[in-house]
Order: sequence, then C-alpha cells, then structure tokens
Amino acid sequence: MITPGLVETLFSAASMTRWNDHARPAQFTELAKQAHKMTIAWVIARCEEDSGRPVDWVSLVEGGLFGFFQRVVLTDIKPPVFHRMMANHGPKLNKWVLEKTAPDLSALSGEFFGRFSRYLEEPEFSKREKHILKAAHYLATQWEFRMVYAQNSMLWGIEETRKEIEDQVNEHLDLSGVKEILMRQGMADKGVFAFIDLCGQLRFQVRWAQLPRVPATSVLGHLLVVAALSYFSALEEGACPRRLRNAFFGGLFHDLPEVLTRDIVSPVKRSVGGLEDLIKEYEREAMETRLLPLLPGKWRDEIRYLTGDEFSNRARDIASGHINSGLKPEEMNSRFNSDEWDPVDGLIIDACDKLAAMAEAALSIRFGIRPPALEEARRGICEHYRHTVIGSVDFGALFGAFMD
Repeated sequence: MITPGLVETLFSAASMTRWNDHARPAQFTELAKQAHKMTIAWVIARCEEDSGRPVDWVSLVEGGLFGFFQRVVLTDIKPPVFHRMMANHGPKLNKWVLEKTAPDLSALSGEFFGRFSRYLEEPEFSKREKHILKAAHYLATQWEFRMVYAQNSMLWGIEETRKEIEDQVNEHLDLSGVKEILMRQGMADKGVFAFIDLCGQLRFQVRWAQLPRVPATSVLGHLLVVAALSYFSALEEGACPRRLRNAFFGGLFHDLPEVLTRDIVSPVKRSVGGLEDLIKEYEREAMETRLLPLLPGKWRDEIRYLTGDEFSNRARDIASGHINSGLKPEEMNSRFNSDEWDPVDGLIIDACDKLAAMAEAALSIRFGIRPPALEEARRGICEHYRHTVIGSVDFGALFGAFMD
C-alpha cells in the first residue's frame, strides 16, 4: 500500500538544497539530482548490456530508490562528512534510516522494505548495480559542479573539490558507459553526453511556473516522483521484472519531450481545438530529429515505446515489435504480465503524474502559499480522480488525503 506519508517523503527532497555553501547559477535540489542520477544510470546500464554484461534492472531501480531514501533521512550532510560518518558509524546510521522509513516503506508490497534492509546492511547485495549507481551519482555531481565551478573558481578549497570529484568518477572507468560519457564530453559529436546534458536541463524548468509555490519543483524532480510512485504501484500489482522496469523508466521519461518544448500546461494545450494533437506531433518530430539521434540505434525503440503513447496501457511482442495498446488493467495482470510482452502500465503512470501534481499543489497550500489558481487546480484534480482505482491501487484515497 502506498501511504500519503510516502508521497510527502519523496517531495521532501525538493526542499534539500545542494551546493548551498557556494554561489550557484540555479537552484540545485536533491530531488532533481537523484532524478538525473537515474537517467545517467540508465545510460550506463544500457552501455553495459551492449558490452555483453547483463544488468539486473529491478535491483538497479530499487538501489536508486534505496539510496534516495537514505539520503533524504540523513539530510544535507556534506559528502566528506557523510562518507566519514558512514565509515565510522554506518550500521548505527543505517539502523536509524530503517527506523525512520519503516512506517511507510514496510507498507509496500513485494518485500520492498526487506530488500532495503539488505541493501544497507549487506555490502555484497546488488554489488554490481551499486557500482553503476555510484558512478551515476558522481557523474551527476560532476555535471552540477561544472556550473558551480564557473562561479567559484577563486573560492578556497574549490580545486580540492574538483580533484575529489574527478577521482571518484575515474574509479568507475571499468564501466563502459562511464568511459563513453567522459569521451563524448570532448568530442564534436557528444552523443550520450548530450542526451544526459539535455535531460539535465529539465532541472531548470520549474513546474507551475506561472504560480508562486513552495517547494518549487523542477520538471526533472517531478519525473522522479512519478517514476517512484509508478514503480510502487506496479509492485502492488505483482508486476513481472520488465513491467517493473518500464513502470519506473516510463515514469522517468514520460515528459522527456518537454526538454524540447518546455512545460506546456494542460489548460493551454486544451484551450484550442486540435492544439493538443499539434503539440504532440511537434514533440514527436523534435524527438526524432533532435533527441533520439544522440542515442545508439538499438536504444531508440525503447525511448519511443516509453514516450510515444505514455498514458496508455500497452504490451508488445519484442520479437515482432507489434504493440497491443489500450489494454485494461485486468488484461495487464492476466494476459501480459510477463517479460516477453514488455508491458507498460500507462494508466498507472498517468494517475501517478496527476497524484504528483496534486501533492505539489496541496503541499504549497499547506505551507501557506495558496494562490486561487492553485486551490482551483487541487480541487479539479481531486474531483477528476477521487474515485479512481487501478488494479490493486486505490488512487482515489490518495488524492483525497491531499484535500485535507
């Protein structure tokens, strides 16, 4: 069961500011950093598979979520201090993390909390996926630092920080994806590095940009919340591994075209007949001409599949490529819940997208920033989804919890 407290925990990372002892060109938050990390982890993992080294995608996704929850509980501790604390008092700190998160995470199906305990307490558990995630973490930090460095080059200790980050990234050169990303930085054809760069720009696109709201969330941070909620919902459905993977990355990538079009709010899309279809067509064209060419050919079909009809339940025969779309939740569970069908729960991703928007509005209102348009949006979303049940997940109850 997904609890309202779990949704709020995810959003708490939007209030955690990174590099807050440095001059910054933009607001860097832990929520957006974790989202960018998982985008980079996807790139590294695909490179590993291309090199003939298999990846356990469920372990990769869950490892990313486990690291996220650990970081949220331990709040904004400077990395050198954090690593020293973990080296000296790791078991005690991890026990405290588990105690703090138990009320919400132990309510999830599929023994999620048990695997969280093992991830924190057993060094060999998901060891390879931990290595990929650690590399993605340092590459996301390096991406931020490149901008921070430009405004802090005269700051005492900045060169030491630069060297530490470079050394941490270089410790992961055994991963083909890390070598590819670093190599592409210095090339005219930046390829996967340009893809990571574009995804990173979604950190700077603020949700609800026309309204004052606290905490402000970026498009990329919002995508991580949707991805996590979609994954937890798929766990409730007893989803197969491929369906779990698609729930997460379908949520994480579903607004990827917005890096090319910006965040066009729904009322604008629906204000003129045919405008929404026109925007959708432009997004498809921009994806094909500007974003997908940055990726190896074998990866492009996955992105097309995850973003093309993002809110429709669908399954495809991987061998033939034939897609069955518009599937009902019961069909997803009874007929297509196997890896060979590559199933995507678009209806769940849609509900999680709106639940995240509902929470964004409700939390701001709770904090006292409540412009009339935000109040109206919260009421409208809740009214539309208040009776929604998809499979085993009572979304209506979750939406209702954020009307209090």
